[in-house]
Amino acid sequence: MAKTELRNQTKTEIEDSSSLKGTLASVFLLGFFLIITWVSVYYLFLDRF
Repeated sequence: MAKTELRNQTKTEIEDSSSLKGTLASVFLLGFFLIITWVSVYYLFLDRF
């Protein structure tokens, strides 16, 4: 019975780590998008000033 619990725990850890990699990639993409947007708006402001 202990072996079954160990297998389930290992499977959960593997699923969690792959899920977090996708989350990290999504957060980086969103961050880059926000930074590019803010820089674009800033340069637009300087151009019109």
